[in-house]
Amino acid sequence: MLGFERFIEDSDPAVPFHYYTYTIATGFSFISNSSDETENGDWYVEFFDSDPQIRFHKFEEVQVLINLVEKRVIR
Repeated sequence: MLGFERFIEDSDPAVPFHYYTYTIATGFSFISNSSDETENGDWYVEFFDSDPQIRFHKFEEVQVLINLVEKRVIR
C-alpha cells in the first residue's frame, strides 16, 4: 500500500515466506517481519538494521512517518 516492495524467499520450497521493504534513501529503509514470523496475522515494520530496534505496529504511524520523511528528501 505505501509503496513497500514484496520479496519472496523460496530457498526452502517446503517453507516459502515473504516480507516487505521500503527504502527512502541509502541506509534508511524499513523492513517488515516475514510471513512465517507473524502471530495472529499481526505485521510490523521496523527500521532496517538499527540498534536498538525501532518498531511500528500501526499502519497510520508508518504512513505519517514515510510521508514526513519523503517530503524532506533532497533529490
